[in-house]
Amino acid sequence: MKQEDFCKSGRDSLVNIIEASKWASSYLDRPVTPSNISYLVQYGRIKRYKSDGKTLVCLNELRSYYDSQTHEKKWKEILGSDLNWALSFAEYKESERTKHVHRLHPYKGKFIPQLVEYFLDSHTDSFKTEVYFQQGDIVLDPFCGSGTTLVQANELGMHAIGIDVSSFNSMISNVKVAKHDFPKLSSTIQELTQKLTQFQRGKRNVTFEEHLLYELSLFNAKYFPSPQYRRMVRNGTINEKEYAAEKEKKFLKTYYELVDKYQIKVEQDKDDTFLDKWFLAPVRSEIDFLFDELKKIKCVSTKKVIAIILSRTVRSCRATTHADLATLKKPVTATYYCKKHGKICKPIFSISNWWKRYSKDTLKRLSEFNKLRTDTFQVCLTGDSRTIDIFKEIDKRNPRFAEILRHKKIRGIFSSPPYVGLINYHEQHAYAYELFGFERQDELEIGPLFRGTGKEARESYVIGISDVLNNCKKFLQENYDIFLVANDKYNIYPSIADRSGMKIVNRFKRPVLNRVEKDRSAYSEIIFHLKKK
Repeated sequence: MKQEDFCKSGRDSLVNIIEASKWASSYLDRPVTPSNISYLVQYGRIKRYKSDGKTLVCLNELRSYYDSQTHEKKWKEILGSDLNWALSFAEYKESERTKHVHRLHPYKGKFIPQLVEYFLDSHTDSFKTEVYFQQGDIVLDPFCGSGTTLVQANELGMHAIGIDVSSFNSMISNVKVAKHDFPKLSSTIQELTQKLTQFQRGKRNVTFEEHLLYELSLFNAKYFPSPQYRRMVRNGTINEKEYAAEKEKKFLKTYYELVDKYQIKVEQDKDDTFLDKWFLAPVRSEIDFLFDELKKIKCVSTKKVIAIILSRTVRSCRATTHADLATLKKPVTATYYCKKHGKICKPIFSISNWWKRYSKDTLKRLSEFNKLRTDTFQVCLTGDSRTIDIFKEIDKRNPRFAEILRHKKIRGIFSSPPYVGLINYHEQHAYAYELFGFERQDELEIGPLFRGTGKEARESYVIGISDVLNNCKKFLQENYDIFLVANDKYNIYPSIADRSGMKIVNRFKRPVLNRVEKDRSAYSEIIFHLKKK
């Protein structure tokens, strides 16, 4: 049978990757890159055809795949006709949603920069009937997180103040918006990388990992060929659970032989702390080495950037499966079947590759933002938004701007408060708190996961958020505008507004298309617009 016969509409429907990306861009009315198409082929979403050694795809199959994905009509049928599709930002590629410093460090619960731009920028959308902020205004984010509002305010020529109870969150935010000495930063990173390489000489973990990767590549090519294996799983030709368990056990023999050959000490001697429990012994020794070198850096600004790179590296090197990286379950000390990648994978035995990758990426992202930045003031204060004196804290850091702030006051708020019972914000960066010695303030979190979602937790949440708003009102202009991004599944924001002496003047219901959670079902959130009652 000819390859064209697999594609029901005939020979003209088979195209190469570049042609497919152009067609898909036109069909979806948004940019689709050749890499996007290759991803679909690689992961078995569409079938790979070949001609003269070149990969071809069928446009009919590609169309069917895209039609099966969520579109505006389908989402509105599920979530309601009041869904504001313009706020889906479906036209933006992933690289645009995580542009420059927005992907400087992983962080759960952050919103995309385009959402901030929409409400802050007066030129974003010609269909907007009202403008809320102007260049030169001061914006407040009392739940600053990783600093998305601060970064976008800078891009738009606005001043911004953030507040976060987490010391580590504040450091991430402030590194993003700070000005950096790039020659010094680059040379320091290069020096640390050379020292790490010297430290690894004579150790066996790097050579062991290289040999392990070689054996894995041979084994996976034989038993988990891509994308054929995934297609067989999808079609039911292979029972994934049974087949994977059998092959996982088969490769473990090779793994333990290599461990013995290179005399690798896999586990640490104790598991009392997070760093003891979630990192293999060779990785922990490299982390401790780089941290000791970090402490020797005299330039505070450079030291903080290096700390972010090290933290990001450490996070990626935890001894867990790829599927459980965001929600740790059980330490992994041997090779395993990875459902996410459809093959046998391994834990990390050296931080070297991740350190080099994130060092390069960090310099690139900071440099990209530096070209866009405006001469405005941004800072994230570490403190409790329910009680903090913003004027006093800014005066400690920048007396000149403090005078402007007292005179002009803050125009309004754009923020995403924590959702009830969803995330333990300190715990997501437990490794960083332990490594850098930051004081944890878990008890000051509003609506954390460990308190649950029961009646008492919801009542506490209402009090907490409204206390923040009541405190922040002292520093706002009289005719303020407040925008809070929330998933109000318990309908508690009307109570929050009332307790804060405010009224909800508008609700913008947006679909959340690009979720990182395993549950990809239709989901929406509300941007509440509040004003003085």
